[in-house]
This record gives sequence, C-alpha cells and structure tokens, in this order.
Amino acid sequence: MKTLLRGKDWIETVDWTKEELETVLEVSKYLKIKFALGEEHRLLQDKTLFMMFFEQSTRTRNSTEAAMTQLGGHAHDLTPDKMQISHGETPKDTGKVLSRYGHGIAIRNCFYGIGNKYIREVAKEADIPVVNLQCDVDHPCQSIADLMTIQEKYSTNSLKGLKVTVAWTYAPAYARPLSVPQGLITLLPRFGADVTLAYPKEFKLIPRTVEDAERFSKETGAKFKIIHDMDEAFKDAHVVYPKSWGCHQFLAEQNIPEEERKKIGMEYLNKYKDWVCTAERMKLARKEAIYMHPLPADRGAEVEDAVIDGPQSVVFDQAENRLHTVKAILSLVMGGRP
Repeated sequence: MKTLLRGKDWIETVDWTKEELETVLEVSKYLKIKFALGEEHRLLQDKTLFMMFFEQSTRTRNSTEAAMTQLGGHAHDLTPDKMQISHGETPKDTGKVLSRYGHGIAIRNCFYGIGNKYIREVAKEADIPVVNLQCDVDHPCQSIADLMTIQEKYSTNSLKGLKVTVAWTYAPAYARPLSVPQGLITLLPRFGADVTLAYPKEFKLIPRTVEDAERFSKETGAKFKIIHDMDEAFKDAHVVYPKSWGCHQFLAEQNIPEEERKKIGMEYLNKYKDWVCTAERMKLARKEAIYMHPLPADRGAEVEDAVIDGPQSVVFDQAENRLHTVKAILSLVMGGRP
C-alpha cells in the first residue's frame, strides 16, 4: 500500500499509480465495514472541505457532504452564485483564498473544454488538496466506486478475464458529459478488465482518454476495443454499463459553432433511439452479468424498468459505494500520515 498521500490532488485516476489506487480501495473497504458496524471513524475532526458545484448533483453532493460529516469535519456547499466567481474571480484567486480557510477543495465543473482546465488551475494555486467531483474529462469518484462494486460482485481484486462493456445509449438530452465512459476506460484496464467501448460514430470520446485506455491495456495484457454495434458489444459481457453521453468531441472536430451544436446534437441523438438497454439485450450478456449505471438514468430511454429494477442491476450498490470511496479519498489526501 502507498500511504503517503496527504496533500495529493485527486483529479484524474491516470494521475495516480495503481498502488495508490489500490490503497484507496483498501481504505474504502475498511470504512465501509466501520459504517456497517456503526463505529465512529472521525478521521477528519474539525477539518473543512469547500465543495464548488457548477452543476446540479444528487449522489456526488450528498455522498461528499455526508462523508465529511461522518469523518468529523464539515463541508461548505458552494455554487458560483454564492461566490465571486459569478463576478469574474479567477481560479487562481479562488484557490489561494480557500487554502487560507480550510483543508480541501472539491469541484464539479463539467463544461466541455473548460472543466478539467479550471480544476487544474485551482489545484496549481491551492496549498491544500483539490478533489475532482466530475469534469469534462474524468469522473474519478464515480469510476473508483464502480471498480469497487465490480470487485465486490465478482469477489476478486483483479478483473483479469472479465469483459466490461461500456456502451452509449439514447437519451432525450444532448449535453451530457463524456467523463463517465472516459473514466471507466482509463481505469478498468489497469486492473485487468477487457473493455469494449460501443457507440455510434458521432459519439466518440476525447482522443487522449482512448490513448490512455489503449496504453493501460497493453501494460496489463487486457483487451480494449471500440465497436459501433450495441448488440455485438453486449455478447458474453460480465458487466454492462450503458450510459448516454453527448457528441461534443465529434461536433468540435467538425468546427460547428457552439450555437448550432445543440440542434445538430439532438439530430444525431434521434438517429439512434434503438440504442437502449432492454431485457432482450441483457440476454446477450452472460447469465451472471451485472447491469451498472451512475444514475440518474432516463428510464424508458436509456434503460427499461425491467433491467434497472431487475435482479442483475447493482446501481444502488454503486451509489452506496460513492460514500465509502469518497471517504477514503478525503481521509487520505486531507488527513493521512503527517
């Protein structure tokens, strides 16, 4: 285990070594046991986390705030309208000022081409650790909880030999971030999973995340492939993770002006209304396959009720693990060994 993580930023999982990620998972398991037994684990007594949300949130906001409370600290729930960001305050100034007041900064900023850069600029200037609560590139708090869930369901730390399908799905809204699928394809191959990424040609991901997925797969001997057929992707999968995302990268490559992107994005969406996770499609996967989704899911669009409410669904186990993993992350980077 790598235990000297105090002060380290949590922005993308690619920034952390596999040993460091394994430490997060081990601490998550320990804190989950403490939670189950009702034992106190006030590891961040009297410490303050500033949470900056540029978008709405249910699981991320509440799991992070609950985590700080249960760890003995306090989380400030901030939005741009509550801060001088709305009046032009720079990320440099925000990072420097909040560093004087507390012990950690957590940010969700999913604006395409902006979020990751903003978080990294705050981190560059801050003297306290910065935690990414989701950006345009990665959603590391989600993907580490997903990894923990898969390990639990298959009773193994190594995912070697497991086929994980990350598939695009139709949904009635265009502007969904790419960060969930990108976080999955860059993390799971590092633990040996064979990852199949499936999407219509217009819904490609940011190239550097695909390159990272290919690099990690080569390093571990895992398989990584991209296909454009949802049925083919589901065949023999141990894990299916169907999730909608926008066509931001494709539209950017086409040099389409921002004001036209929403209209064109909706046109692309409506071309693929048959990309839905149905009970019939689930039959293509293995009998023991699990269905995953970060929530909220568009029921009837992304997935049928029979699937998300069915025996193969583990979505609420995923949601619970968001609490335990963020506790581990915060404890390690805000507390940890002195």
